[in-house]
Amino acid sequence: METEHILPPEVLQKIEEIGSADILLGIPSYNNEKTIGQVIRAVQFGLAKYFPRYHAVIMNSDGGSQDRTRDIVRETSVYTDLDTLLVQHPVRPARVFASPYHGLPGKGSAFRAVFETARQLKVKACAVVDSDLRSITPEWVELLIGPVLVKNYDYVAPYYARHKYDGTITNSIIYPMTRALYGKRVRQPIGGDFGFSTKLVELFLGRGKHVWGTDIARYGIDIWMTTIALTEGAKICQSFLGGKIHDPKDPAQSIGPMFKQVVSTLFYLTDRYQDKWSVVRGSRPTAMYGFQSEVPPEPIPVTLEPMIAKFRQGVNEYKEYWLRLLPETTVRDIIDAAQAQDKDFVFPANLWVRTVYDFAIAYQRHFRETPQQDHTELGDHLVTSLVSLFFGRTASFVKETSSMPTYKAEELIERLCDEFEAMKPNFVREWFNQEDTHDTQNGEKM
Repeated sequence: METEHILPPEVLQKIEEIGSADILLGIPSYNNEKTIGQVIRAVQFGLAKYFPRYHAVIMNSDGGSQDRTRDIVRETSVYTDLDTLLVQHPVRPARVFASPYHGLPGKGSAFRAVFETARQLKVKACAVVDSDLRSITPEWVELLIGPVLVKNYDYVAPYYARHKYDGTITNSIIYPMTRALYGKRVRQPIGGDFGFSTKLVELFLGRGKHVWGTDIARYGIDIWMTTIALTEGAKICQSFLGGKIHDPKDPAQSIGPMFKQVVSTLFYLTDRYQDKWSVVRGSRPTAMYGFQSEVPPEPIPVTLEPMIAKFRQGVNEYKEYWLRLLPETTVRDIIDAAQAQDKDFVFPANLWVRTVYDFAIAYQRHFRETPQQDHTELGDHLVTSLVSLFFGRTASFVKETSSMPTYKAEELIERLCDEFEAMKPNFVREWFNQEDTHDTQNGEKM
């Protein structure tokens, strides 16, 4: 049985002892001993306070931590304190168990274990939260689970109050392109904290058969799940969770592996779901659950000069490579931007949108024209070359917003989204024109 290869025997035995449950809350982890205890306590309080009459299970899906993460999960319990901290006693305390997950290291393997456990327990609702959170509160549990149990939503995406320089990959490419492609405004498509129904659990398990052994099962799993929800008719909402305080990094620091895996997954899904997004025009808001308030985000320092330097270095290294793959006008405009002095440096939004769309087309072409065994290597090289351009666009955004409050910078991100939507018709034409050309060259007909 396939389940036996996903979940170790001791976990299957624990599931058999539990029998069934109403709620499963999964916490993927890897060396999070400093924060996991706080996350577990917040989740336990939330389940006790908001869902006291539901049978709940907390699952820590750990990726082989070498610190005390799993020990802390086993030792952490707050139920003896409920008399003084909560008004209503829980009728059914949440069960907690820690499970090592098997397969490719990364969140996807952890999520697969959570999904399979949710299926085995026949839960009504499931949620996952990051284990490095310092801002999680018991209310997050209600905000992620409540829409599924009370409002019959299938997918609950997080909506955070984040600093203007937190989540730069999301802000510059993942959110704008996902919104333009699929026509729904999901502000944090790779946020890390989600709620979902049993319908989505089955979809994830069914669609994931060819995913778990790939890079999608690392950093790409969040955008994969969001795209499945957007394209498979799921009822989607966002929940306002307030501030997200975790361990953000200066955008100038190394973001290579995460950028490559997330963006490669985005491009792969663009090819996979071309029949869905090609007919979508414009975008519409997604329902919001919970009370949206002003929350001052934790500031994030940035260093501008290293980002511009990495941009110029990438242009020098890859310009000849790009000229073989991208429209010459796009590459020439990038080269012109690299030649400007620091004080005059700008990577315009419309050039960035054109660049991202051109890379998506080049990615699709490379997958269709190269032998299967060369896909990963060539795809990695293509997306790796985009990293330097991401640094250039981020540096330009930092220059433009340095004196702006976060809410004003957010308006620029929304304008970038409008640019992605405005340029999408041309992207659609180019996407299918080059595909038709390729098919004609191969003597095929669409």
